[in-house]
Amino acid sequence: MDMILRAVAIYLILVLVFKIAGRRALLQMTSFDLILLLIISEATQQGLLGNDFSVTGASLCIITLIVMDMLFGKIKKYLPGAVEMIDGTAVVLVENGVLLRDKMKMADISEDDIMVSARNNQGLTGLADIKFAILESNGHISIIPQK
Repeated sequence: MDMILRAVAIYLILVLVFKIAGRRALLQMTSFDLILLLIISEATQQGLLGNDFSVTGASLCIITLIVMDMLFGKIKKYLPGAVEMIDGTAVVLVENGVLLRDKMKMADISEDDIMVSARNNQGLTGLADIKFAILESNGHISIIPQK
């Protein structure tokens, strides 16, 4: 039972931490982000398993984490407003070539982040070529070019 409670606590802590960190944490992984992810995974593993390194203990943790994820999926499906609270909503960052700086600041997204996405996804090189740039709830920036 202790392992199940640990798994639930770690899951909730990670959901909260990544919610606070914002979608920018999911946008682009740098080498620093990879190192941080590895350290977090090691700390999480120790917190989940404690001193129990058995296959049974690991299986119990994995099952608990998957059940928690399924539970959050059900909550998002049946509880109005839960999707916005848990995953967030899309945010328009550029409209008709104009940066919406207040929204960019709120989302911690720079003009360079937008332009990298515009170049990679659409081959666009200037803000004037962008009709909309939208920060999606998964952390990716969608670019809709001007016609």
